[in-house]
Amino acid sequence: MRAPVLIVKHLRIERGGTVILRDISWQVNPSEHWVILGANGSGKTSLLSALTGYFMPTAGEISVLGETYGNSDWRELRKKIGIVSSSVRQMMADEEPAVETVVSGKYAMIDFWGKLAKADLAAARRLLRQVEALHLANRPWGVLSQGERQRILIGRALMAKPRVLILDEPCAGLDPAARESFLQFVQRLSRTKNAPTLILVTHHVEEIMPAFSHVLVLREGKVLAAAPKAVIMKTGILSEAFHAKVRLKKAARRYAMDIIKNSNTYKLSSRVRSRPAGASPRKASCGRT
Repeated sequence: MRAPVLIVKHLRIERGGTVILRDISWQVNPSEHWVILGANGSGKTSLLSALTGYFMPTAGEISVLGETYGNSDWRELRKKIGIVSSSVRQMMADEEPAVETVVSGKYAMIDFWGKLAKADLAAARRLLRQVEALHLANRPWGVLSQGERQRILIGRALMAKPRVLILDEPCAGLDPAARESFLQFVQRLSRTKNAPTLILVTHHVEEIMPAFSHVLVLREGKVLAAAPKAVIMKTGILSEAFHAKVRLKKAARRYAMDIIKNSNTYKLSSRVRSRPAGASPRKASCGRT
C-alpha cells in the first residue's frame, strides 16, 4: 500500500488563550479526493493555515508524504501543497498577463519581476492548456472574469508540481452559470493524468462533485466526522454541522440541501469518526435531546 498523502495527528492550535482547533486527527490516502465541510467559524481556515505552514501547532503534528513539519524544512514541505484562495487572487497585479501569473507559481512569488525563461513559459502554456485556459495566456489579470481567474490560479498552483491542491471556497463570487462551469472543470481536472490530490473547502454541499470520495466535517474547531462521502452525507450529520435541521437531496450524483428550521439542540446520538483504512463504516443515527 502506498504511503498516506497527508496525516494530521491530534492537532491543537491556541492563540491568545483561545482554542481554535482541538484534537484534529485526519488522514488522506492516495487516490482520495476530500471535501472539508463546515459552517462559518468551524475551523476550516485555521486548518488550512496549519496545513500550509502558516499556523504553527500548539500540539500535535502534520506530515505530508512522510515528512513532518518541524522535522523537515517547512518552506520546502509546504511547496508540496498548492492552494487556490481569495487571498491569493486579491494580490495579483492587474496588468500581469495570465502566463506570467502561472510562471510565478514556480517561485512562490507575487507580481513576478524576473526574466521569463523559455522553459518556464513553455511549462506555463502546457498548464494553461491543461486548465482549459490557453486562450487567456496573454490576457491581463485585470480583465479576466472570476471563473477565468480561478483556472489561472489553479495553473499557477500546479506550476510548483504539488502533490496536494487545496481549493479554498473557489466558487465564492461566481454567478450560478460560472460556478457550474468551474465545478465541471474541477471534475475533469480530477481525471487528468498525475492529477494531485484535491481538497475542496466549502460550506455548500452543491459544490461536492462526484470526483470527491471523502468528506471531513468540522464543527467548532473539532472533527465531527471524517469518512467516505456516502457515509458522511446523511441528514443527521449535516444538521449537527450546520446547527439546523436540514433536508438533503441527491440527484445525478450531486447534492442539494434545504434548511427545515433552525435548531441548536439537534444532535447525533452516534457520530461517524475517522477510522483506520479497511475498517467498516459505522452508521450514524440522529435524535432529539
